[in-house]
Amino acid sequence: MKKHLNKILTDTFEKLNYPLKDFQFDNTKDPKFGDFSTNAAMLLAKDLKLQPRKIAEEIIANLEYDNELISKVEIAGPGFINFFVNENYYKQNLLNIISEKDNYGRSDINKNKTADLEWVSANPTGPLHLGHGRGLCLGKSIANLLEWTGYKVTREYYYNDAGNQMNNLAKSVHARYMQLIDPDFPFPEDGYVGDYVKNIAGVIYEERKDSLKDSDDMDLFKKAGENYNFKHIRNTLDLLGVHHDVFFNETSLYENRSIEKILKEFKDKDLSYEKDGAVWLKMGSGIDPEKDKVIVKATGEPTYRLPDIAYHIDKINRGFDLIIDILGSDHGDTHKEVLYGVKLLGFDQEKIKVIIHQMVTFKIGDETVKMSKRTDNALYLDDLVKDIGADATQFFFIMRGINTHLDFDIKLAREQSEKNPMYYLQYAHARICGILRNADDNIPEYKTTDSNDLDLSLISTPEEIDLLKTLSRFPEEVLTSAASFEPHKIITYLNEAAESFHRFYHNNRVVDTENIKLSVIRLNICLAVKQVLKNGFNIIGINAPERM
Repeated sequence: MKKHLNKILTDTFEKLNYPLKDFQFDNTKDPKFGDFSTNAAMLLAKDLKLQPRKIAEEIIANLEYDNELISKVEIAGPGFINFFVNENYYKQNLLNIISEKDNYGRSDINKNKTADLEWVSANPTGPLHLGHGRGLCLGKSIANLLEWTGYKVTREYYYNDAGNQMNNLAKSVHARYMQLIDPDFPFPEDGYVGDYVKNIAGVIYEERKDSLKDSDDMDLFKKAGENYNFKHIRNTLDLLGVHHDVFFNETSLYENRSIEKILKEFKDKDLSYEKDGAVWLKMGSGIDPEKDKVIVKATGEPTYRLPDIAYHIDKINRGFDLIIDILGSDHGDTHKEVLYGVKLLGFDQEKIKVIIHQMVTFKIGDETVKMSKRTDNALYLDDLVKDIGADATQFFFIMRGINTHLDFDIKLAREQSEKNPMYYLQYAHARICGILRNADDNIPEYKTTDSNDLDLSLISTPEEIDLLKTLSRFPEEVLTSAASFEPHKIITYLNEAAESFHRFYHNNRVVDTENIKLSVIRLNICLAVKQVLKNGFNIIGINAPERM
């Protein structure tokens, strides 16, 4: 409906020779102000040098609209234009939901476009811990949102299998292996102390016994650690229903000489220089004119910037229309340096969208959960999933805006009551399923009545109309959430839909064998709510249970 209102208002602007403005339509909270309101007249006041109400009067006088869709248009306050949508529009939309089923809310606005979404991307130095959870679950739902608007999405995982972290893993595994032979063998100060390192060493010892006690082949220990950890990581991803199409590793950028080519191009274009044995990238005015950045250390080891620049160029060259990185707030500035390096080499960085999410505090009731990967006090993500379930894990990680700090209450997530916000929503779906099971026995006609034979004139109560209005907003909510990459907006909407349904059910008798026709209509409304909840659950990445 907002798209339709936008068109008729734009047509009116052109008719009146008004300058086009980026006006917006808001859903009104009070029905006495209609269904939608726009600030268009206020935006034009400065250009036209007229009072907003005068402009609003002129717009309404020239507005052409279909009375079957819009019953009336009024001016409110200083010049808001309020649109009252004909109730028949919402009644007819009930039939759309019933016919479109699992596709209700989908759009083709991004049809024939491709998107690459890269997220999680934890290095295989250990299992995924709780700190990875928010980005992981956000990526799952954002990928779904993009697909619901027509994008063909490639889900991608990038990991550094080279560099100092992986070298530390190799040293740690080697030390634990040697301690199985010589308990006094020293463990590196910056090593990984988790029990999983002992497990990796145990696997190696079981296969090779003490044959490696004199070996200095760190690659063997590194590869064993990488394989073990990646198997663990993939198992955790599977637990959360996350599947990547591409696993891209840093080593491939060296093997195909991408790193070498970029270094040469930086040098040839006088974008880099050597100092103190290191290679520096000239940042110019792009980031910090006072401080250039090291891209190759004096030891010869590249910093993260160099392979990350090469990796983003690789993604651009693959021809995606949209490239998304999901990162934690600890990457708030570093990604800018990478994108600036991409820009220096002449590549379009505009199609790259970086989503930065804030950190998470984990609590069990009032007690904050502290963790440290270095001291093996880390809580692993698969342990959380096994504790509260995949649905609760997914829901709680995405239920707040990405720009806000998230308090994750594990105790609340365990709750099997309406105090748990996910339980509340899933219960609404299960409750509708229970109502429909009851109707199967008492009013089976609701399943066999053709939608074209439904008597929509029987829909009349305020709760029915309000619920249908809420359901009609779902496609618009999907578009809005996808455009801003904010899946929590779907949760906010689903809560409104569930609340509206509960009011409807409380005030309207649904299964009434004394009034079959009315019951059939109301049961179809229940079917529509069930469908919208299910579709919303599919987007955010949780199940739609039929019993609870």
